[in-house]
Amino acid sequence: MTDPSAVSADADSSARDIELDTAALRVLAHPLRLNVLSLLRERGPSTAGRIAGELGINPGAASYHLRRLAAGGLIVEEPGRGTGRERWWRSAHRQSIHDPAAASGAEREAGLGYTHAVALAAADRLRRSAQELPRIPGEWLDVITYSDFLLRLTPAEVHRMRAEIFEVIERYRADGGESEGAVPVALQLQAFPVPGTARPPAGDE
Repeated sequence: MTDPSAVSADADSSARDIELDTAALRVLAHPLRLNVLSLLRERGPSTAGRIAGELGINPGAASYHLRRLAAGGLIVEEPGRGTGRERWWRSAHRQSIHDPAAASGAEREAGLGYTHAVALAAADRLRRSAQELPRIPGEWLDVITYSDFLLRLTPAEVHRMRAEIFEVIERYRADGGESEGAVPVALQLQAFPVPGTARPPAGDE
């Protein structure tokens, strides 16, 4: 699983991904904190004031979440920028990676909070995208998609489908970004059992 932001706007971090440990998972178990990190990865270095304006939050809240991300090693100060109390921050990595199947113990428990935050952050990004639709240029409006499919699959089939989709995404990541008119594009992929359908056998709950 990756967090909502997969592409970094910072060239220095474009080759670095981070495997989230227990401490980092706990730092990112907050949807607003994930959105702050996403902004830095998508648009490059920024300040608490700028981030607050983008997300419609209090500058003090933005500053708090930036400090928490910095303490977790997920962002770093941008050298040579800022004066006085204005601090510029940038992402330290291209994307965050968490594999629930490889986690155990405390890391698996922390991963549950992170997964919940990822889902909430993705929903908020979708809401903000929908609000911008009236202002989107026609060429983008023609290709935007909000798709929802219902499939009947086993866990093994979901695993195989996920791997195939990720291969396509990686190909576009490697080839894209240099074309004229290219902008950061958020591609959301969710695959989960319809709520209420995947439950343990009776007596195991």
